[in-house]
Amino acid sequence: MSNWIDSGGESPSLCTDQDDREINDPDISRLARRLKPPLRIGCAVLMLALASHLGHARDRGQFANSTPELKAWFEGLKSGKGPCCSDADGTAVSDVDWESDRGHYRVRLDGEWVDVPDEAVITEPNRIGRTMVWPLRGYLGVSVRCFMPGSMT
Repeated sequence: MSNWIDSGGESPSLCTDQDDREINDPDISRLARRLKPPLRIGCAVLMLALASHLGHARDRGQFANSTPELKAWFEGLKSGKGPCCSDADGTAVSDVDWESDRGHYRVRLDGEWVDVPDEAVITEPNRIGRTMVWPLRGYLGVSVRCFMPGSMT
């Protein structure tokens, strides 16, 4: 068996963080600096576009057997914060999971009490009788888009 170093082989080169090729052309360097901000903005827009589908309304079909009038009523519900979307986006709340104190509401969502903003309260009559909430879950936590108080029986 022969030793490859003794037989004239080259020793392996060490890997370093330094690039052997240096760009000395000032035009290429200037171009690289000019393209960096638009590239960052483009990446940010792409990430937002990919993440935006998480907040879209979805119909889980739990009220598929409801009457067309009731479904249309749900679809038209809105609070001061905007449309509530539909009955499928709302969640029925048990009486023990919401409170009213001098006209202000709070609701328990995901085990925590969340204050309901006054503009999120639906003021038209509740046709189904149950308390419903339309929560918004985001990176800052849970907030309430719409809240429809029930009869608390």
